[in-house]
Amino acid sequence: MPRLYLIRHGKPAASWGGHDDDPGLDETGQQQAAAARDHLLGLPDGQRPRRVVSSPLARCRETAEPTAKALGVEVEIDSGVGEIPTPVTLAAADRGEWLRQAFQGTWAEIDGDLDYDAWRRQVAAALQDRGDTAIFSHFVAINAVVSLLTGEDRVVSFRPDHTSITVFETDGKTLTLVEKGREASTGVL
Repeated sequence: MPRLYLIRHGKPAASWGGHDDDPGLDETGQQQAAAARDHLLGLPDGQRPRRVVSSPLARCRETAEPTAKALGVEVEIDSGVGEIPTPVTLAAADRGEWLRQAFQGTWAEIDGDLDYDAWRRQVAAALQDRGDTAIFSHFVAINAVVSLLTGEDRVVSFRPDHTSITVFETDGKTLTLVEKGREASTGVL
């Protein structure tokens, strides 16, 4: 069955909730991106990704680039695997506190103008027909998919480290979680 690799971006040059809302990678993040590439290229021929997809944000695009270059493919940008949307009425400076609150509860309890439980289903749907693909995304989007597939309602049910690789299988219609990626203490909470 085709495999899908959902990879959290490398360490960004600025922390989340900071003044730069789209930071690229710092030096450690660039090293992590190279290590993710090496891991993916080291997979057996039948399991190696053939496509590379990324969130539109710089930290994901920069993490995806070494893998795409090594595979000889372009990075496909897909906002469907992007960061969790902030309520439109929320000031950018308040995003950090909003996220802290959201991370303490369930998908249905997130305060905002969006149905965040439906959003997590949309993230999973953006993945299900992408077999043999490396997808570079975000902490919350990865939690969206893992929590949905494991039946967990908490927003944070898994703490993927930077460039952690979570593996799924897909038949084009459904996703099956094969293996969660590496977890670590994270500055997200």
